[in-house]
Amino acid sequence: MLSLRRAALVASLVVFAAPTSFAQRPDSSRTAAADTAATDSVKPPLTPTRAFFYSFLAPGSAQSILGRHKAAAGFLLVEAISLIMIRESAADVHEARRIANDTIVVSYVDGFGNPATPVNTAPPQFTTNYVHARQAHVEDWIALLVANHLLAGADAFVAANLWDVRAQLGLQVAPGGAALTASVGWR
Repeated sequence: MLSLRRAALVASLVVFAAPTSFAQRPDSSRTAAADTAATDSVKPPLTPTRAFFYSFLAPGSAQSILGRHKAAAGFLLVEAISLIMIRESAADVHEARRIANDTIVVSYVDGFGNPATPVNTAPPQFTTNYVHARQAHVEDWIALLVANHLLAGADAFVAANLWDVRAQLGLQVAPGGAALTASVGWR
C-alpha cells in the first residue's frame, strides 16, 4: 500500500509540476541580443543575383526591397513614361500609315456653289518618309524601355553588393560654384 501511495504521489507531482515548467518564460536578454544581431547583419535582404533579376523583370522592385525608395521611384517613372510614349508613338504610326499618300483636293466655290477656279490637287501631306520617322520614334522609346530594365537590374546588383557600405552624397554651394561631396563609411 505504501508503494502505491508513493506511485500516486510521484504521478501527481509529475502531472501538476509539468505545466508550470512549460509555462516558464525564456530568458528575454538572450532573445533580444539574438534579434539585434540579426538586424545588424551586413547581409543584404536579397542576394546580388536575385536583386538583378527582380529589378530586370520589374524595375524598382529590388531597389524598394533594399530600401532605396527614391531610385525605385525613378525607375518606375521612366518605365511609365516609356510605356505611355510607346503607345502614343504607335498611334502616330497608325495614323501616318492610314493617311499616307492621300492626295488633297483643293477647290474654291463661290457663294452659289459654283466652282470659282479650277480644281487643284496638293501633294500628299504624309509620305513614306514620315511613316518611317514615326516608326523610328516607337523604336527609340522601346530602346529606352529596354535600357531602363538593364540599368535597374545593374543598379540593384551593385546596391546588393555594396549593402554594407554607407555613403552620403551632398551638394554644397560655394562662392566659386557648386561642389559635390561624398563621404563613405564602412560598417
